[in-house]
Order: sequence, then C-alpha cells, then structure tokens
Amino acid sequence: MTVYDAIVIGVGSMGSATAYRLAARGARVLGLEQFDVPNALGSSVGTNRIIRLAYSEHPDYVPLLHRAYELWRELEALAGEPLLVITGGVDVGAPASESVKGSLRSCEKHGLEHELLDAPSMARRFPGYRLASDMVAVYQPQGGFVMSERCVAAYVTAALDRGAEIHGRERVTGWEARSGRVHVTSDRSEYEARRLVLCAGPWTARLLPSFARLIQPERQVLLWTHPRLPEHFRPGQFPIFNMEAPEGRFYGFPIHGVPGFKIGKYHHLLEHADPDSLQRDCDARDEAVLREAIQRYFPDADGPTLAMKACMFTNSPDEHFLIDRHPDFAEVVIAAGFSGHGFKFCSVVGEVLADLALDDGTDWNIGLFRLDRFGARTSGY
Repeated sequence: MTVYDAIVIGVGSMGSATAYRLAARGARVLGLEQFDVPNALGSSVGTNRIIRLAYSEHPDYVPLLHRAYELWRELEALAGEPLLVITGGVDVGAPASESVKGSLRSCEKHGLEHELLDAPSMARRFPGYRLASDMVAVYQPQGGFVMSERCVAAYVTAALDRGAEIHGRERVTGWEARSGRVHVTSDRSEYEARRLVLCAGPWTARLLPSFARLIQPERQVLLWTHPRLPEHFRPGQFPIFNMEAPEGRFYGFPIHGVPGFKIGKYHHLLEHADPDSLQRDCDARDEAVLREAIQRYFPDADGPTLAMKACMFTNSPDEHFLIDRHPDFAEVVIAAGFSGHGFKFCSVVGEVLADLALDDGTDWNIGLFRLDRFGARTSGY
C-alpha cells in the first residue's frame, strides 16, 4: 500500500488550498472528496465571498488576512485570471454595535486606513445605500470579494499540477490512527498516511462524532435582484458591506460575475441542518427575510428577483474557527467551524494546515482557534 505524506478529507475551499500547499511543499498528497470536484453542495457556492481587512470579529484575524490577500494574488498569478476584486468595504451599524466597535478596534490596533462615515455621507458617496439616521459605517478601502467557486477550481488545478492525487465521488467511511500512521477507509478503497487533515465542512461531525456539539451545520440563503438603478450597485460605486441592523446582520455585494445585487443574512432562519438532507429549494419565506433589508436599506436594489441559492454555514459555539491538532491523535489535524466567515481565509488556512501536518506546528498565531477553549477531547472515530 502506498503511504502518503498526508490525506486531506474534503476538497472544497479549505481542502483544496491545503492540498495545493502540501503538494507545493513536495509532499505526497491524496485528497478525497465525496462529491464532484468542485461541487455546489458545500459552503462556497454562489460565485463570490467577501474579504475585509477591518475585521470586527477579533483583531487577531488581521495578520492572517494580510497573508490571505498576498496568497490570493499568488493564486491569481498561478491561475492566470482575476480572483480577488477590491471594491472597498463598510462595517455598518449603530455606533455602539459590535460590528462598528470591532471594526474600529481592528483598524486602530493594526494601523489600517479607514474612515468613519455617517448615514448622509454614505448616501452622498455611495448612493445605493440608505442607512438609518442613527447608523454609521467604517469604510476600509481594501475590502472586496474573492471569486470563491473559481478559487476552489484554481487550487485543485494547482494541486494536480504539483503531483497531488485528487479523488472525487469517493466517500470516507472511517479512519483510525495507530502506530504513528492514519488508516482511512472509503467506499472505494483503503489508504494510509503519515498525517490526516480533516476539512469536511458541514460533514466534519460525521468523521468526528465526539465533536458534534462544536460543529453545527446551518442552512443559509443568498438572493440576487436586478436593481432599479443598476449604476448604483456596480464595483466602484458600491462597496461590499457587513451590516448589523435591528432586523439582523446582513452582508452584500455589488453586481459582478453574474447578474444582480447579492445579499444574505447571517443565521438566515436559524435552521440547523443535516447536510445530507438540506432544503436546497428557496421559497417566499426565504426571500421575505432578505427583501426586508433591501427595502429598508437599499431601496434602489428592490427590483425583480434573479436568483436564490441555499448553502451552509458550519458554526462553532463562539463562531471562531476550529484549527488544531486532534487532542488524542497527533497525526490528525482538524479544520472546521468556519461559521460563515471562513472563505476569505482559506488561502492562508491552507498554509497553516500544511504547517501543522508537515512541521507539527506553525508560526502563525492560531491561539484563538484552539480546541481546548471548549475543553474538547475525543477518543477518535
């Protein structure tokens, strides 16, 4: 039996980046994906994902984001196509909201260029926005979006070009760590490796049942509309947004790649989901959740519906990532719980996971993501 340096389970956003980074370092890599490579069943469907440097969630993300931007540009060069689009970005809310306070905290700690704009200033500068009078926005010029579906394909291509072995339509049924090796069983074969990296997104709990309480899949819905005034919703005129409003927390994009202004709401209908039986059809109730925000804050985008898509978040209890070595099996690296804000990081997370797999550690500060913050222990699959 061939002994791989590393097996990566899940070849979506995190897994594709990890497979590439391992292969680029000369490792013998096998990636196993239960669906097509790529596919539209995980968390990266829907054309693009936001990237923002003024990170309201925690200042410790910002150094990782600086590196993520560098690595997205590296991937663009490898792929020969634009993958990172800079539009500027705003974190919006009441002055005392966590979105605004957290964004300002990260800007101030890391010396990020930014402006604080009130609602009238936003309307004059970016006429697609109609913020409530008590809202403010932290504008950071390096915000934008990453072409998520194209990035996964580009990372898979780059990994294959560097000798990685990638298998689609092959479901992992179990794994076992013993004698310094990891043995993986799929519905097609058996494999052995020195290291195992788990990047299975919403399916991770199937491979780590003891961690199920830390890895909660959730249904999410995206809506595209044709604006009444499309010129107000194009890159250059409309920055991406992260908005904390009385109606909930919303995020959105200018028109790019596919027709329409795009909007989503964090924790859309609070629907915990089984990833194998997710309701992928979208209905009038889904649309109403998002239309409420459009009509209130982006009225010029309140035109006909063009498309709706369902995807998934995979939430951790505190909505910070889970990136760590397995507490009982040093051969196993876990990456999960990206909680709806992980894609922008997958370029650097791939680098971190390759470090953990090949070097048994990383120079990056990932203390915020350690499993022991939950007292998490498990005895394996």
